[in-house]
Amino acid sequence: MSTLLSDLGVDLPLVAAPMAGGPSTPALVTAAARAGGLGFLAGGYKTAQALAGQIHTTRVEGVAFGVNLFAPNPIPLSDDAYRSYAQAVQPEADRYGLALPEHPLEDDDHWTDKIDLLTSSPVPWVSFTFGIPDRTVISALRRAGSTVLQSVTSAEEARLAAESGVDALIVQAPAAGGHSATLTPAQPPQPIPLTDLVAAVRRAVPLPAIATGGITTAADTTAALAAGAEAAMIGTALLRTHESGASAPHKAALVDPVFTTTTVTRAFTGRPARALRNRFTEHYDPIAPLGYPALHHLTGPLRKAATAAGDTRLIHLWAGTGHRQAKAEPAADTIARFAGHL
Repeated sequence: MSTLLSDLGVDLPLVAAPMAGGPSTPALVTAAARAGGLGFLAGGYKTAQALAGQIHTTRVEGVAFGVNLFAPNPIPLSDDAYRSYAQAVQPEADRYGLALPEHPLEDDDHWTDKIDLLTSSPVPWVSFTFGIPDRTVISALRRAGSTVLQSVTSAEEARLAAESGVDALIVQAPAAGGHSATLTPAQPPQPIPLTDLVAAVRRAVPLPAIATGGITTAADTTAALAAGAEAAMIGTALLRTHESGASAPHKAALVDPVFTTTTVTRAFTGRPARALRNRFTEHYDPIAPLGYPALHHLTGPLRKAATAAGDTRLIHLWAGTGHRQAKAEPAADTIARFAGHL
């Protein structure tokens, strides 16, 4: 294992992925670290104040960890396209007596406040998804002492990331659950095995790489390392762990035989994301426009109400292709399983 992880005192080349919206709790990040790996807090969808609270909770545990942010890369949406989609999904909201937002909400997820937080109160690792930050932001974080990582989905994106001055890459294959890290959401990545993608990125740029997307067994971990990755990052496999903050309906759906496949959909957030195929993806993906974060804010109240009601027909059930491997167990057991004989 390279100094990328060993400098932090990490024993295993395993990283717990940042999963925004609740799953990546301080308890999960801490458990991953104590099991010999490294965990990431998910800064997406949080205020800087809420993120600061999670950083403090994790920091007092005395473990190394990282923070992931959504870098601004908005997909603008016209008022007409927004209204058309809002009218289409309103009948689902009517089930819960909800009035969905009338106008598209475009925001940057508290970007400046979070960068200010991470430069003034540095954490060991900072990673970015959706967009590549300005070089001045990356330089400021590195001066503050953070190792900066960029999520990429192709060799071309890896080249752009390298030019920005980041220290390392997170190479995400299309089998990953949740949002694709693609910089071009209108053109989701083509199907490619993770090992092939890692090898292509390693040929393109000299930066160290962490492999993610489709890591479902210890053999997948070994294969990713053999392809040239410094570590493997696991996400979906941790969703049912005791320390995960995923909702009870989400945890149950991952192993429910009713859900037979995953699909890449933009129906929930306006960005491509892999989820269990359900009523919402089937009915609304064909008519959903690209539009992030407007669609995220539009469907947010509906998804929250459906989650509270346990209505898995309407929830964004993020899941990678290997979701059946997620087990209800301590996160340390999952980490040990994926470490195999490393």
